[in-house]
Amino acid sequence: MTTVMAALTPVTAIAAGDPLQQYAQQKLRWERCDTGQPAAFECAKVKVPLDYSDPGGRKIDLAISRIKAGSAKERHGALLMNPGGPGVPGLTMPVEMEPLLPAEVWERFDLVGFDPRGVGQSSPIGCGLTGDEQTFQHPYTARTFAKDVARARSVADKCWAKAGDVLPHITTRNTARDMDVVRAALGERKISYFGYSYGTYLGAVYTQMFPQRSDRFVLDSALDPALAWRGAFRGWSAGAELAFTRWTEWAAARNATYGLGQTPAKVRKTYEELIARADRMPVPTTGGALSGGAIRSQYGAFVHVETVTPWIVALKAAAAGGPPAPATPTASAVSDSVPVRSADAGAGAFSADVPADNQSAGTWAVFCGDTRSWPRNPEQYRRDVIRDRAKYPLAGDLGATIQPCAFWKSAAREPATVVSNNVNALIVQNQWDPQATLAMAQGMRRALHGARMVTVAGGEGHGVVVAGPSCADAGVTRYLTTGRLPAKDLTCGG
Repeated sequence: MTTVMAALTPVTAIAAGDPLQQYAQQKLRWERCDTGQPAAFECAKVKVPLDYSDPGGRKIDLAISRIKAGSAKERHGALLMNPGGPGVPGLTMPVEMEPLLPAEVWERFDLVGFDPRGVGQSSPIGCGLTGDEQTFQHPYTARTFAKDVARARSVADKCWAKAGDVLPHITTRNTARDMDVVRAALGERKISYFGYSYGTYLGAVYTQMFPQRSDRFVLDSALDPALAWRGAFRGWSAGAELAFTRWTEWAAARNATYGLGQTPAKVRKTYEELIARADRMPVPTTGGALSGGAIRSQYGAFVHVETVTPWIVALKAAAAGGPPAPATPTASAVSDSVPVRSADAGAGAFSADVPADNQSAGTWAVFCGDTRSWPRNPEQYRRDVIRDRAKYPLAGDLGATIQPCAFWKSAAREPATVVSNNVNALIVQNQWDPQATLAMAQGMRRALHGARMVTVAGGEGHGVVVAGPSCADAGVTRYLTTGRLPAKDLTCGG
């Protein structure tokens, strides 16, 4: 058995006879992914060790895909992609991202997607979770906290009962190691990368573990690696409060249109009264009645000032006896999930039996297995919830609430990765992002000393490149096609 440290060795640099050599030398069998997809969209399977500290032991399958570079003459290499999550499959990303990238990029790169280990077509796991067990933000009340604790414990128990032999190995560090196996199997000396949301963290971890194998890395909507993972949950609340304050100012300036208050303070009071009323008597909507906590759980929509405001107006009217309001803000107001497909519709060549709760199972495996920083005492969560709600009234309790990681059966096998390196990378970030907040992206920028960051001033929502045209596109194209970063961090748009 090799040590974990030995398993960090770049795959193409291993010595003859090392158990990892078999993974670097495997031959890939490419075939058309699915008859419903373009013929150029190919899929293959890569063998990787379940446990990198025991490379000669159990193996699992990793599903990968590609669309070859459009120009053999101009080809630079392979561009791996990850759509975030964690727990989201990425096998179809080449098909979904190709229209979003200019010809200069896909002419130079093989676009390579993959389902991370444990997800989609890559040896998928499941926990048997149902309904509310797949929701990770729950409003706090003293009356319901015991139920929250029981729910978190139940999720952990179910996951370990169903997948306990695999869970300790579903981590970001192991996914980064898988990426390096893919790199070697593709015959590439280095890889380039596009990561979105959680994918930015995965990319940053790869640059830390394999800096000499990291080429051109684009990180879209970045998370602060120092916050993995409970810090990120709690960090959403601070970002939400900033976005909410901005919204109150916007709505007050348009009081003649929306009637929510003539000043930001009055708009805030209108919203607080709506929440308090909904907690006493849930507001009727087209999707069922919403409590105040359920309304607050849509806090991410406040970054979209023009689309969330009519929803608040409709809720206010419904609470006063008017017609039911829409169940959620409009689709554009909450389109902050990965824009690629969340199911591998193009994976007909594999057709793995994917559990219904696979995404949730993969999410908890990574969040709980990546770091040892989750408190184990439920009372610590109660104290943090009360403290954060007082500091961030909009959503403080939602981010600090107890999670299944409090009851995970074993601590993470490795400490969380400390990211601090000089690898070149380009971070692109909207100013108003509810999930990867500007403060989080700035934390990523501090960790990647060789990176540059382009901030879209006034940009709203989760995703820059993935959301379509923006002022950051030219810089992304220039970096991917030439390797040249901006001379300094930039702000564009406005």
